[in-house]
Parts: sequence; structure tokens; C-alpha cells
Amino acid sequence: MKVDRNRLIEVFAELGHRLAEFGRDDASMRIVADAANDNAWFSPADIIMSASNIRHQMLSEAALREWCSAYPIIRSPKNVGLIMAGNIPLVGFFDMLCILISGHKLYYKPSSKDSVLTEYIASQLKSIDDELPVYKFDGERIDAIIATGSDNTNRYFRSRYGTIPSIFRGSRSSVAVLDGSETDMELTALANDIFSYSGLGCRNVSHLIVPEGYDFGRLGKALDTWEIPNPKYINNFRQRSAMLDVERKSHVKGRHYILREEPDFPAYISEITWQMAESNDETMQWLAANDNRTQCIVGKVGHPRCVPFGQSQSPGLTDYPDAVDVMEFLSGL
Repeated sequence: MKVDRNRLIEVFAELGHRLAEFGRDDASMRIVADAANDNAWFSPADIIMSASNIRHQMLSEAALREWCSAYPIIRSPKNVGLIMAGNIPLVGFFDMLCILISGHKLYYKPSSKDSVLTEYIASQLKSIDDELPVYKFDGERIDAIIATGSDNTNRYFRSRYGTIPSIFRGSRSSVAVLDGSETDMELTALANDIFSYSGLGCRNVSHLIVPEGYDFGRLGKALDTWEIPNPKYINNFRQRSAMLDVERKSHVKGRHYILREEPDFPAYISEITWQMAESNDETMQWLAANDNRTQCIVGKVGHPRCVPFGQSQSPGLTDYPDAVDVMEFLSGL
């Protein structure tokens, strides 16, 4: 079967047009409400923001054509399984896009935490082109797989699907490198990198690397301006804060976050860890040592996965998760 890449690009560009009204028309407002009711970690604002970011960063026809031009058209479509995460709204969309636009057949298994939004996108794609090879993954024989989950489920994925071509993703976190020259606007943008989606995404910053004598006062003022209405997040913050008080561990309590000195990513929602680096070399050594645990780096440091302040939650078409080129993988099947 010949792959019609132009048609596939047109399908996703049309999806982008449809998402322009997402969260504003009655039909999509019901989807937003259903998704928020189904998963209390998803706020309506976060759901709408995720759809908007996807539309603007991934679904313009010009961007899609330029992106696809770097990859050959496949000769033989394969059955590609997709087991999706559900930590933030529509987190599995990019893999859906890659599998379909590369010309393969998509067999998807949505996370129970994000099934409402995933099924909405799948239904929209089928309504645009009912011949699009979009199927639910119910144990069919597949030729390759992309699977994302916790480190524990990642071990299961490797055991279950390790004999076929695969991309397996586990847990990752993100870090910001600060040098003290950041403007108030940049620090406010950093709050977006930290708190969007209640801090649950792998691209959410949860660790800071700062120079000696760093002024946490300015940072604190910027972080305190961020509103977090999600009660589940607030409950986690209060519980973690109380626990640290009981354990008498050193920490600084902000409006709805905890700052704690620790040379590692935190294990708890609402906690931000930090460490001091005396030189750029020391910073780069830490980033190298933690490369397989780090999704992206926010700041001005010279690193291939570095993004500007406020942009960690707006990945583009070439910002591949875990720095693994999904399209290259799919092109080689």
C-alpha cells in the first residue's frame, strides 16, 4: 500500500483547525468537563492549554511539511503498538502523530487517566478521514511498539515486548540552570515550567542548579505569583510540608511549594530541590551524570536539550522525548 504523505499532512493540519475552538464550543467544553471529572489531576485550564500547545507547535501545515521532509516515505506500513502515559493531558498525542504521519498503522492503548481526551482525538482523526488506520490495541500482533510508563512498568514492557523493535520510556524530570542574571519576566516564566499541569509532567522543572550566593528572594516572589487551584496538589503540598516539619528537615516553605537543598530530583509533588554549582564545568558534569533521568533543561546553558524560560511545556515537532528520534525509528521499520 502506497503511503500518501500529503494526505496525512492534510489530515493533521485539519485537526489543528478543529482544535482552534477546543474548550470554547459546546461539544469540546463537554469533553473538557468529562476529562476533568475522570481525572481530578486534570484542570480544565490545563486541558485547554495542552490542546492549544499541540495546535500551535505541531499542527501547522507548513511545520508538518518541513518536519516530514527530513524522513523518507516508508515502503511497507507496519502495525505499531502505542501504550500511552496519562500523567498530563494528551501526553501521548505526539506518538500518535508520529506513527500515523510516518505511514504506519496505529494500535493505541490509552492510559485510564487520559482516555477521554485520547478517544476524542482518535474520533476527530477518523471523522476527518475514515480510512485512517487508527485502531484500539487489544493484544493484536504488532510489529513494533512505543510504550511509556513508570520505571516499574518499563521493566514489564521490556519483558513483554523486548523481541520486537521498540521505544520504551520510563520516569524523567527536568532541571533549570540559573546564573542570577535572570529577569523578573524570566523567573515568572520559570514558574510556568515548574507548576503547569500541577508539576506532573516529565518536562516540569523540579530541580534547580544555582551559583554560590544565589538570591532566592527574587525567585520566591516570582513563584508565589502562580495560582494553583488544584486541590489534589494543595493537599500534597500540605502533607509534605507537615512531614518535613515533623522530621525537622531543613526546608523553605513558599506559598504552595517547598524549597529544599538536595543534589537530586525530588520524590514528592510540590517539592523543588536545589544545589549550588561553583562553575559551569560542575553544572555540565551533573547534567552528564543525570542525562538518562533528565528530559529537558531550562536556562541559557549550552546543552542540546536546553529550552528558554517558559517553554518547557511547549515542545515542538523535533523535541523528541528522551532525545530519541521517533520518526527515525519509525522510518527504519
